[in-house]
Amino acid sequence: MLALSLSFVSCREEADKAKDGMEEAGEALEEAGEDIKDASEDAVDAVKEAGEDAADKAKEVGEDIKDAANEAAEEVEDAVDDN
Repeated sequence: MLALSLSFVSCREEADKAKDGMEEAGEALEEAGEDIKDASEDAVDAVKEAGEDAADKAKEVGEDIKDAANEAAEEVEDAVDDN
């Protein structure tokens, strides 16, 4: 009887350890999922910000080109008036 009761206690302890291990693994997977979600959100924000920065730079370049064209037109006009 003693041997039989010891084997049941031992099996129950092993089952409890296995259950604890499964719970810990589940928690670790949940945390990993949250970390991945956070990293994805950060990446999306970074890409969005980079796109906005690129659009701003393109607008600035467009304005610079327009200014340069206007200056060139004025110089041509002045040169024609001088002749």
